[in-house]
Amino acid sequence: MYRIVSGITSLLQHRDTLVRAPERYRPSQCPHCGLNRLWRHGCYFRKADRDGPLNPITIPRFSCCGCRHTCSRLPACIAPRRWYDWGTQQRALRACLEGHSLHTVSRAWDLPRRTVRRWWQWLTARSAGFRFTLQARFADLGRAADDTAFWLICFTSRSLSNAMAILDHDGVRVP
Repeated sequence: MYRIVSGITSLLQHRDTLVRAPERYRPSQCPHCGLNRLWRHGCYFRKADRDGPLNPITIPRFSCCGCRHTCSRLPACIAPRRWYDWGTQQRALRACLEGHSLHTVSRAWDLPRRTVRRWWQWLTARSAGFRFTLQARFADLGRAADDTAFWLICFTSRSLSNAMAILDHDGVRVP
């Protein structure tokens, strides 16, 4: 099951989609048992707009008739299990890839250094798997000599949120 609904790139678009096409969020099958009978099961609220006026953001939940587990799907603009949005993470990671220190990056974007370090460690630890999947799908990413060059090329042709949504749809676990 996809955890990320691709194509929803802003919180305003997410709100609009929930009103006009809420079925877009319904998973095709239960991620636990595979049954394709999921019912709406309310929602939960998430603080996704760091300091903005859009909080709290509504995230719809679904319940499986067979195993009684619940699940939900996030729009592409919200990173799973992350407090900061994909754009902020991409800017910080790009600066690290360009050779800036964690201290410089954290001060430039007013981010905790531990957070930037955690993102950097996550990207370097998972880079081989991410790179393999993305290069198999996109020939233009195959010309990179190493992980740093790969991510710099990737970030010029697509956003981190788009890359993570593609990986999610290919069954690769993202954050």
